Order: sequence, then structure tokens, then C-alpha cells
Amino acid sequence: MSRWMVAAGRAAAVACVAAAVVGGMRLDGYSHALHPLALLGGRGVPGSVVFNLVGFVLPGLLAALVALGLYRGLPAAARWWPRIGARLLLLSALAFAAQGLLPLDPQHLDGPQSGLHASAWMAWWIAFAAGAALLAAGAPRLRAGTLAAAAVLLAMMFIPASLLEPVFAQRIALAAWLLWLALVPAAASAVAELERQDHGGQGEGGDVGQDHRP
Repeated sequence: MSRWMVAAGRAAAVACVAAAVVGGMRLDGYSHALHPLALLGGRGVPGSVVFNLVGFVLPGLLAALVALGLYRGLPAAARWWPRIGARLLLLSALAFAAQGLLPLDPQHLDGPQSGLHASAWMAWWIAFAAGAALLAAGAPRLRAGTLAAAAVLLAMMFIPASLLEPVFAQRIALAAWLLWLALVPAAASAVAELERQDHGGQGEGGDVGQDHRP
């Protein structure tokens, strides 16, 4: 499971970045410095279906695998808050995928369709920030990277537009999440491997000096 979790996290980051880069190059007049990323998947935009699948749905589902892996990797004695945290991370991943199923409507940015997309985006970052904080409380070795990603998301969501353009704030928040997906699962896998070796060594050490004669 740990190997799949690491591969899923890295694949999610690569898929989202590739979709953003290729989609921006293919859409005439699009600028990452001026337009929101969701515009590439907007209703009626050329190539929007492919972008939504590769840029939102696929990374979200892969991130869900990461969240499930983190949940299954928690020790049996883990308290309730890291378990709830991992489930919130799963909810966050599914909300990210939902953005591709609820595309933005460029002609009616204040309409119900665009409102659903914005709600999915909001559910994504709120669930991740809360889930990351709870998971970090029960996973000390993952605490630094997890809290750093959550802190960046929170800062970008609340930073005034006068200090940083919303298009840049959204991309910085997304980059922090993607980096977390690419790096933290590998760290979690390494921790699990070290703990497994440690338990194995203790088990072998317990046999030293014992008389195994029949």
C-alpha cells in the first residue's frame, strides 16, 4: 500500500501540472498571470473535458488513495484525531476531483454552476487544512511538512487581493498541496519501513540468549 501511495501522490502532482501547462498553451489568449486555472476547464472552453479529467478528477482520485494509505498506515494505538484528520484529507481529495465534474461557467461567473465549482474549491482547502492539522497531531514525523502545506493554503486563502493577486494566491495554494502529495507520502512510507525494521530487530533481539534445545 505504501508504494501505491507514493506513486499516487507523485502522479497526482505531475498530472495536475501537466494539464495546467498544456491547457494554457493550447488555449488562445490564456495567461496564467491573468486567468484562474479553472477557466481551462470552463464550460464550452476548447479542451475543457480533457483538462477537467486530467487536471482535477485524476489528481483528486489519486490524492484519495494517498489519504486512504495514510489512514491505513496509522498505528493501532492512534488516537481519534489523526484518524479523523485522514478522513478529512479524503474528503478534501474528493472535493478537488469534484471541481472537474462541476466546471466553471465563464459566461455566468455568479451563476449556480460556477457557485458549485467554487463550493468544491472551498471544501477542498478547508477540509485539507483541518485534516492536516489533526493528522499532524498524531504523526510527529510528518508534522513539519503537513503543517507547512496547511499553513500556506490558509495564508493564500485569506491574503488580501491588494497584496497578492487571487490568480497567484490560488496557484501558490495548489502548489503547496501538490508538493505535499509528492513528498509526504514518501516520508510516511519511509517512517513505516523504519518502524517495521525496528520491530523486526526487537523480535530477533528477544531470542538472543534463549535456550532453544528441545
